[in-house]
Amino acid sequence: MATMNAPTMDRRTGPERRSIMREGRSAMSAFDYLAMALLIIGGLNWALVGLFEVDMVATIFGPGSPVSRLIYVLVGLAALYSIYTTAKMAGAKRHQ
Repeated sequence: MATMNAPTMDRRTGPERRSIMREGRSAMSAFDYLAMALLIIGGLNWALVGLFEVDMVATIFGPGSPVSRLIYVLVGLAALYSIYTTAKMAGAKRHQ
């Protein structure tokens, strides 16, 4: 007699279940998007510095201003967060 329940060996648990639940939806949080936006801003700013010797953040907010310094710190923190996220993703892939 057939049953509606799947055999216990076919049931998915833990990370497998979460990855299946995320299919079709973004696995990134709002914090991840914020970090990515800050990294893009920082990367474009460094490209402008390297190509044209123009620091757009300092041009907009003033060189050495508290707002400029805050933006630089936030970009740096976003980079550290991205290192952490990348290491976490690499560890998760290794355990699959």
